[in-house]
Amino acid sequence: MKFLITGSSGFVGKNLLSFLSNNYGQCSFDEYIRGSDINSFLDNDVVVHLAGKAHDIVDSVNSADYYRDNTELTKTVFDAFLKSDIKVFITLSSVKAVADKVEGVLTEEFNPNPSTHYGKSKLLAEQYILSKELPRGKRFYILRPCMIHGPGNKGNLNLLYQVASIGCPWPLGVYSNQRSYCSVNNLMFVIKELIDNENIPSGIYNVSDDEPLSTNEVISIIGKQLNKRIRIWNVPKKIIVFLAKLCDVFNFALTTERLHKITDSYIVSNKKIQGYMSNPFPVTAREGLFDTFETF
Repeated sequence: MKFLITGSSGFVGKNLLSFLSNNYGQCSFDEYIRGSDINSFLDNDVVVHLAGKAHDIVDSVNSADYYRDNTELTKTVFDAFLKSDIKVFITLSSVKAVADKVEGVLTEEFNPNPSTHYGKSKLLAEQYILSKELPRGKRFYILRPCMIHGPGNKGNLNLLYQVASIGCPWPLGVYSNQRSYCSVNNLMFVIKELIDNENIPSGIYNVSDDEPLSTNEVISIIGKQLNKRIRIWNVPKKIIVFLAKLCDVFNFALTTERLHKITDSYIVSNKKIQGYMSNPFPVTAREGLFDTFETF
């Protein structure tokens, strides 16, 4: 089997190359780099489009870059797919294409209303794909993962791990949130199912681990991986919010936005994609996070 991969040098891309090599034996890869002639990469069986501009929590990215890398590049790759003999197109969107905050449980039926340029650029790419007539014999899949983690992961999980590993008490115990996570192993499992199972209809699918976890539970998992007891303090929220605002001013670690990302609830349903899976996900949310922390 021959694969065209965009964004192969990124976190998900590196994991995907390793996964496909281990699961498809005599497979080959074309790794598309932006600026190359896409038409020279069209003798493949599957295209997995991962390239794009990730959400920047410190707001240092020009907004136009999101639309160039997330919207226009996706249009280019998808148009090439439509004209080619490639049978399967898989692209990573994001739950942030729907909402930055969620009341209840996020499903694919939610009416998208993103508030950031990142989310809007992802949604525009989705809408473009959905607007095109799909030739017979072709399939497309738009995946909306929540926070992906695994070997090579960067982001807020690293911040949690750093705080816990130096023995600092965790001061946010007063927050009783629930968040969905997505192990990169489970994401790879979904991608393989989409490639192999022609009966899964084209469309949009959320991807998340089966069970959401509170941030306090994640801290406990870190403690288990470190084999140390982590103290969890219930510092009043007013004090935490005040300190976060100070961090905004001095650009310290726990900014207001990071505080929200760590403590807000964001539960994502994976029931739609689970309905087409031939087997359960390979790892639970707890197992996936434990494995991720072992790589830090």
